[in-house]
Amino acid sequence: MAEEAEERALRPAELLEGGWRLLEEAEAGAEPSGVAVQRKVQRGVRLLERAARAAAELQLFSRGEDLEEVPSADLRFMLVPALLAAMLLKLSTGKCEERLERLERARASFLSFLTVCRDYGLGRFQLPPEPRRAQPQEEEGEAGGSSVESTHSEQAALLAMAQNRQNKIERYKQKKEIENRLAALKATMDSGQAEEEQTREFYLLQIKKWIGTSLEEIESIDQEMAILNRRDALKKGPGRRQLHPTRPPMKPFILTRDAAQAKVFGAGYPSLATMTVDDWYEQHQKQGILPDQGIPQRHTATVEEQQKEQADEKVEAGEDSEEATRKAREWDDWKDTHPRGYGNRKNMG
Repeated sequence: MAEEAEERALRPAELLEGGWRLLEEAEAGAEPSGVAVQRKVQRGVRLLERAARAAAELQLFSRGEDLEEVPSADLRFMLVPALLAAMLLKLSTGKCEERLERLERARASFLSFLTVCRDYGLGRFQLPPEPRRAQPQEEEGEAGGSSVESTHSEQAALLAMAQNRQNKIERYKQKKEIENRLAALKATMDSGQAEEEQTREFYLLQIKKWIGTSLEEIESIDQEMAILNRRDALKKGPGRRQLHPTRPPMKPFILTRDAAQAKVFGAGYPSLATMTVDDWYEQHQKQGILPDQGIPQRHTATVEEQQKEQADEKVEAGEDSEEATRKAREWDDWKDTHPRGYGNRKNMG
C-alpha cells in the first residue's frame, strides 16, 4: 500500500524513468520467472500504465502535427506504449487464457506505438496486419483448391518470405548502427550535461530502435497467439467425423418358444418386447435374411446333383445286395450235395 501511494505521488517523467529502469533490470535478471524479478515486472507495469494515462491526459501527441513541433523532452513519452508492451510480455503466468490476454494487450500496445511513429514519419515500415484466427482442423477428404490457385498462393508465400527476410536483414543493420550511436550518447545523457540537440537525437534513436523491436515482437506474438488459438480451437471444435455411420442400437427382446410363454415373460418384463420362434422366423423370412434364403442357383444345382448321386449309390448298393444273396443261396445248395471233406484225398491209402 505504501509503495502504491508513493507511485501516485510521482510525476509523469518519474513514472516513465522508473518503469524504464525496471524493464532494463528485468531484462538483465538471471531468472525472469523468479520472485524478485516478477515483483520488479509487476511494479514496472504499474508505473508505465500510470505514465501512459498521464501522457494521454496531457495530449502530448496528435495527428497532423509535425515532428519538429514536439519538444525534445516530450519525445521520450512516445516510448511508453512500447516499454509497457515489453514489460507485459515478461509477466509469467501458468494459464493459457491469461497468457493469451497478455499477448493481446502487448500487441495492441506495440501497435499503438508504431501508429504514432508512422503518423510522425519516423522510419519506413508497414503496420503489421491483423493476425488470423486459427480454425479447427478441416476434416480429411474435403476437396482443396485448384492447382492454379495453389501455385499462385505458393508463389505469393515465397515472395512474402523473401521480402520478410530482406526486411529483417535491414532492421538488423539499422539496429546495430543505432546501438553504436546510442552507446556514444548514453554517457552524456547520464552525466546530465547533454545539450538540446543531443537529447533530441538520443530519444529519436531510442524510438527508431524500439520500432524495430516492436515489429519483431509483434511477429513473435502472432506466432505464439496462432499456436494458442489453434490449441483452443481444437479443444472447442467438433471431433473427427466417423468414417462409418453407427447403426442404431437394437431394442432388446425375449425370444420365446410359443405364445403362452410370451405372455408369461411379457407379464414379468413389460418393458421388453417378446416374440415367439414362429414370429421371429416369419419376420426374418419376409426380410429375406434367413440362412436358406438368397442361395445362388449354382449352389442349388450342386445340391440336386449330390442328391442324384446319393440315389444312384443307393440303387447300386441294392443291386450289390441282390447279387450277394444269390451267391449265398448257391453256396448253400452246393453244400447240400457235397458232404464235408469232399474231394479231400490227403492221408488216404
